[in-house]
Amino acid sequence: MAKIIGAQPLYDYGFDSKCCCSGQKALKIVVIGGGHGQSTALRGLKHYTPNLTGIVAVSDDGGGSGMLREDLGILPPGDIRNCIMALSDTEPLLEKLMSYRFESGTLLGQSFGNLFLAAMTEISSSFDEAVLRMCQVLSVKGKVLPVTNENIFLEAEFENGKTTLGESSIYLDKKINGCRIREVRLVPAHPQALAESVQEILGADIVLIGPGSLYTSIIPNFLVDGITEAVSLTKALRIFVMNVMTQDGETEGYTGIDHIRAFCDHAASGLIDVCLANDASIDEDVLAAYRKEDSEPIRLCREEIEALGIRVVEKPLIAHSRFARHDPAKLAEAVIEIYESMHT
Repeated sequence: MAKIIGAQPLYDYGFDSKCCCSGQKALKIVVIGGGHGQSTALRGLKHYTPNLTGIVAVSDDGGGSGMLREDLGILPPGDIRNCIMALSDTEPLLEKLMSYRFESGTLLGQSFGNLFLAAMTEISSSFDEAVLRMCQVLSVKGKVLPVTNENIFLEAEFENGKTTLGESSIYLDKKINGCRIREVRLVPAHPQALAESVQEILGADIVLIGPGSLYTSIIPNFLVDGITEAVSLTKALRIFVMNVMTQDGETEGYTGIDHIRAFCDHAASGLIDVCLANDASIDEDVLAAYRKEDSEPIRLCREEIEALGIRVVEKPLIAHSRFARHDPAKLAEAVIEIYESMHT
């Protein structure tokens, strides 16, 4: 029996069980996450398929997004905007305009792209409709979807039992409490997933989870009713992209297996087929800068991950820059190679 999402079974979302295979038609890829990691993945993958969907967390309450959320009562536009720009086919001047941040006045620090999406929300019947219209204006190749249309916030509980409400407060409160995050949850609990987001997951050939902030970009998506169930039922190859570095104020001291266990504790076991991780060395001067922020390369613990039945693939994935981040082209190439190696 199909698992129920609210009052609607998964099969009512229009799942087509016919698999899309390489060589027959373009792969259908869904990337679940938020933040810069998700837009990085989308930017690389758009060169391999037009059937690309970003499902984006909407619990952010900080920065320019948080200001607009408080002032206008809309969902946070920042990560959505980044994904739209990653998939857009616009003139350089328009892309520069959408990324522009005001440098003075009452709009200090605010992004024009955020304001654009906020205005589109005001003239649309729902947030996801506003996102669709913005995608149409900017000639986006693929889809960008909020994980839910509901107004949600993120609450964290630390190992000492203390809690904090609001994604933007987690970093500082974790430092104050001096211990790991035990659990994150959504307030209010059990928001309903956007039906189209569920449908995209169910019909995918590849579901990419991450890269991105573990507790604030990746896990919140799986706390929305319907997402974990859809990833569990999809016939897609499910790839978890391991972050390159630990994150200050969130995952200090975490190994690769710590990331996987935290994800499984919040979502479910058995949702990951492959763990994709970087094995390229990082320049010492880059590492020195990260050490100042209490961040270090993630030690994978390959055997412990494989003991969970997850295949581990390591490839050189980082860009040559002053940051230890994934390179869009290298990440996309690795994802496609993994899929093809398992479907030939």
